[in-house]
Amino acid sequence: MAQTLSEQHTFFWIGKDRGGTHVKGRTDGPNEAMVRAMLRKQGINPIRVRKQTRLFGIGGKTKGKVKAADIAILARQLATMLQAGVPLVQSLDIVAKGADNKALAKLVNTIRDDIESGLPLAEALAHHPRHFDDLFVNLVAAGERSGALESLLDKIATYKEKTEEIKGKVKKALFYPTAVIIVAIIVMGILLYFVVPQFQSLFQGFGADLPAFTLMVIGLSEFVQHWWYLIIGGVVAAGYGFFQARQRSRRFRRTLDRLSLKLPVIGGILYKAAVARFARTLATMFAAGVPLVEALDSVARAAGNILFEEAIMQMRDQVSSGQQLQLAMNNTGQFPSMALQMVKIGEEAGALDAMCSRVADFYEAEVDNQVDSLSSLLEPMIMAIIGVLVGGLVIAMYLPIFKLGSVV
Repeated sequence: MAQTLSEQHTFFWIGKDRGGTHVKGRTDGPNEAMVRAMLRKQGINPIRVRKQTRLFGIGGKTKGKVKAADIAILARQLATMLQAGVPLVQSLDIVAKGADNKALAKLVNTIRDDIESGLPLAEALAHHPRHFDDLFVNLVAAGERSGALESLLDKIATYKEKTEEIKGKVKKALFYPTAVIIVAIIVMGILLYFVVPQFQSLFQGFGADLPAFTLMVIGLSEFVQHWWYLIIGGVVAAGYGFFQARQRSRRFRRTLDRLSLKLPVIGGILYKAAVARFARTLATMFAAGVPLVEALDSVARAAGNILFEEAIMQMRDQVSSGQQLQLAMNNTGQFPSMALQMVKIGEEAGALDAMCSRVADFYEAEVDNQVDSLSSLLEPMIMAIIGVLVGGLVIAMYLPIFKLGSVV
């Protein structure tokens, strides 16, 4: 019992004061019964008391594995239920109870509790910047101000679904070659550490000089055997340093983003994906009635590539000073001519959101086609690379056996 009393939890409650007025708030206590007793001492008759399901860590960020795809599904579910006339709090409660992901359920419960305590949805979402970016929060706030929250949530859901789809295609393009190369390196390491030494002991009784290629492989094998822990430690340290530098250094990320766009084949996919993301985000913001300068500010933060982010911020400054969007885009030198022409037509026709949506659709389809082409192109290329690496080791080990005939 002493242990129970020492544990404090936060409870959300709704009740009536002595005048019969509905009141609500939060109170810390060991359990629900104690909280009810504390409220009665304050002259409040508790109607509902519920322990808040919060997962706050350092800095108030919600912990747990809530993926971007989960947020897209959440937006779609809320939009569907609100369009059907289900109240927001009840919609959140339904989503939380039906979520298979416990971390998502706790996140939704936290948002529901904040709304029940009087916060608007946008402010409740803003408490979780790890899962809800500025664009998401700004669109929800615009929907609440205009009284069209369900419509804006539907646009957010469509935007999230499209962006997650394009991210999935890019990951597909990068994952397959990376995974195969890693497997090839692991196989080579196993051969060098376990297999080559067996051949080396066999070669010692040959009584003849070994081929230079075989000696090179044996030397590499001996290096791996003696310094394997340094090799693994170096790879881990390099990987850790790479990700730390990418997170902490803007200059390093800019260099990476610039180099990634120049990669053969894959660079074109990343470039078109960035253009599609820009167009999709701008179309969503503009269709929601967000002013262009403010929309560009949100689009820049959601760019996902520093080169595009800086180009969009440059565009924002020029548009705010009276420049047309198409001319501002052209001045950055970052956008393809097709996108420039479509945006120009959209500005002249007063249908910028529709034209940006078409640009996004076009480049998303381009990414899809290039990813499929890349997969068919990489398969024989990767097989050839693996054949050269692994086959080279095998040939190096069998060369002395071929030479044995001349010795005999």
